Amino acid sequence: MENEKPMLAPNTSSPKVRPQFINPPTPHFDLAVIGGGAVGLATAMAILREHRIRLVVVEAEGKLAAHQTGNNSGVIHSGLYYKPGSLKAQLCCEGRDLMYAFCQEHGIAHDPCGKIVVATDEAEIPRLDELHRRGIANGLQEMRRLSGAELREYEPHVAGIAGLFVRETGIVDYKQVTQAYAKVVRENGGQVHTDARVNAVEVLPGRIALQTQAGEFTADALVNCGGLQSDRIARMCGVEPGVQIVPFRGEYYQLADHATHLVKNLIYPVPDPAFPFLGVHFTRMIGGGVEAGPNAVLALARHGYRKTSFNPRDALGIASYGGFWKMARKHWKTGFGELYRSMSKKAFLLALRRLMPELELSHLQAGGAGVRAQALEKSGALVDDFRIVRADRMVHVLNAPSPAATASIAIGRHIAGLAAETFSLKRPATTASVVTC
Repeated sequence: MENEKPMLAPNTSSPKVRPQFINPPTPHFDLAVIGGGAVGLATAMAILREHRIRLVVVEAEGKLAAHQTGNNSGVIHSGLYYKPGSLKAQLCCEGRDLMYAFCQEHGIAHDPCGKIVVATDEAEIPRLDELHRRGIANGLQEMRRLSGAELREYEPHVAGIAGLFVRETGIVDYKQVTQAYAKVVRENGGQVHTDARVNAVEVLPGRIALQTQAGEFTADALVNCGGLQSDRIARMCGVEPGVQIVPFRGEYYQLADHATHLVKNLIYPVPDPAFPFLGVHFTRMIGGGVEAGPNAVLALARHGYRKTSFNPRDALGIASYGGFWKMARKHWKTGFGELYRSMSKKAFLLALRRLMPELELSHLQAGGAGVRAQALEKSGALVDDFRIVRADRMVHVLNAPSPAATASIAIGRHIAGLAAETFSLKRPATTASVVTC
């Protein structure tokens, strides 16, 4: 047909229109908290209850409470052991009562069952007396000194010549506690990101940039509750911590079902005052069953939960740290003893039999393990107290092993006070999106 227009071939020479990709703006907050364990989330909770700010918690792992918080024995410590006037004594005793109240308020299963500390020979009596004095100085109200016969009224299968009953001790599941902390953080407008390992920190004028696996976050200020990585995070921030984290693995056995009747509640030895470890003990768990342990073995990986765990960077860090060798020269016999108990179930059994002679090898089943983030001075001294330091626009928690979970609410409040003094937290409330990863 004459009037029909010819079809035109497409103009292949014309430029294509490319889609425009706009990078989303980097999330900016008033405060970033590194670490999704009990201390990090309790700190975020305390700050948000006092200050209506934009706050984010970044956690390296895919779940909260992945390391120290989620792999401990679940004990609510009384505050018996700690030097009167120390930060541990103050915050544990305060935090213990706050923990019981929090669990009651949020419907978290817990049991203030009490424990006994057992002296098995005369050489331990002076140390038991000192524990009793510390307990009184730390404000414990319900302690009772026990004879050998009275010990067996509480724990019929225990062996000892004297003991101390401490009513304020209890048990709980700290993973549930931490989840409840996170819920409060979100309800108060905070964000919680998992799978957000911090790989680098850039301190800039007016802001701190965190490079994480989940992207970049910037904040006016930072609180480092990184636990096993806290010293490395401090160095990323340009802060020399003055200590190095040395990981110690604590291994547990569980009592077989037919042996759980041997333990009613919690049974502890008199600890060696030269070490921050309490020695192997028996712990009834809130979810059922009884744990026996832990020992304290040098771990060659900061996340080394298995005997075969090895991380070249972590192992080299230990081997190249002068403070470690100074500590090792002083305590090598104890260290080899712990290693022997780690390799020999019979040796572990012998340690437990000091408290309970009728325990048999068949009563012990393989349990879990935790890794303690123990700060070590350059002098070789094990840091015994909590260590929390301030820097420009930062607070760094550099030593917070047990009883940090017990004390976490009190530690969080303490850090909130330091944060308010160290950097401004006066920004008015804003609408913050809640992100659950």
